[in-house]
Amino acid sequence: MRDRLFSFAGAMLLPAFCVLLASLSAARAADPGCEPAGEYAFVCGPKNPEDLVLVPGTRWILSSSLSADGALYLIDAEHKTWRALYPGDNPRARHDTERYGACPSAPDPAGFISHGLNLRPGAGGHSTLYVVGHGAREAIEVFDVDATGEEPVLTWTGCAPMPAGLAANSVAVLADGSLLATIPLLAGIDINDGLGGKPTGGVYAWSPGDAGFVPVQGTEMPYANGIEVSADGTEFYVASSGMFDVRAFSNTNPARMLRRTEAFDFLPDNLHRDDSGRLITAGLNLDDPVCGDLRQAEAFEFAAFMACPRAFTVWAVDPLSMQGTALATGPANAAFSNITMALDVDGELWIATFHGDRIAYRVGE
Repeated sequence: MRDRLFSFAGAMLLPAFCVLLASLSAARAADPGCEPAGEYAFVCGPKNPEDLVLVPGTRWILSSSLSADGALYLIDAEHKTWRALYPGDNPRARHDTERYGACPSAPDPAGFISHGLNLRPGAGGHSTLYVVGHGAREAIEVFDVDATGEEPVLTWTGCAPMPAGLAANSVAVLADGSLLATIPLLAGIDINDGLGGKPTGGVYAWSPGDAGFVPVQGTEMPYANGIEVSADGTEFYVASSGMFDVRAFSNTNPARMLRRTEAFDFLPDNLHRDDSGRLITAGLNLDDPVCGDLRQAEAFEFAAFMACPRAFTVWAVDPLSMQGTALATGPANAAFSNITMALDVDGELWIATFHGDRIAYRVGE
């Protein structure tokens, strides 16, 4: 390949019961096979927690699950516990038909698979969560996040369906609720082409009231992966897993590529803007003494890539200069590989994976 998440008695028992539940979840992190590795410890149990977002002003992390029986997970960053949050036994829904009129109904709980996440802070303890959804349908699913109680509550409010035959990877949101989503592979295109440097997809756009997404001309690239928008909404940024870089575009259609990073020594995946405005991405190192060098491979074999643990890199990019620096690295670990992103929570770095049973956090910082 070329360079490139009562009664009086009952009231007295409830706190003890809650402590018991928390201790059971926490115990999973201490089970054999979930021990810390070097400077990283783990919250074990979540299936394929591909992306993470922090609920503003809280200790709560929301995690996706790129799994056939997946969910949206709630992670307690302070106590290092987790539980499935959505859909649960009684998923909440309140369809905003004015904004999401083209969306037929809430997703089928039996077929809900979550992928990329984006969260837009709101007012009064509420935020809006955007989820790349797979399974019974391909759509960006939208949830109200109510963080005014002891734990966040999710209520589905609508969706923006993807064009037929297309599956999104990541989503970014603008101040007016407009969406940008990456399509890594157009219909009929193989992942080998995307990770081989050939243009295979790009960015699609949707605005409230639209019937569907439309392609953003000028964003064609090899395997468009993570996406984020600038604070003022005039630019957006895309991680190209096929060219191992991050690209800045004008927020227009057609778009114009404004600048890009140098090619990384790792395969960039998700992309999020941190509190300081930097773009944070992460992924597996391209060259590995056991797994080989992806840049030299004649073809990209996804199953082999997923099965062979590689060292990883977490990288911060200045969106103006496109210069970057490493925030963290980690060695190959058979129990924790396939790294996708990192999230800073009060100085503690949390790291996700597209194929695994745990979320890492860096200890001792």
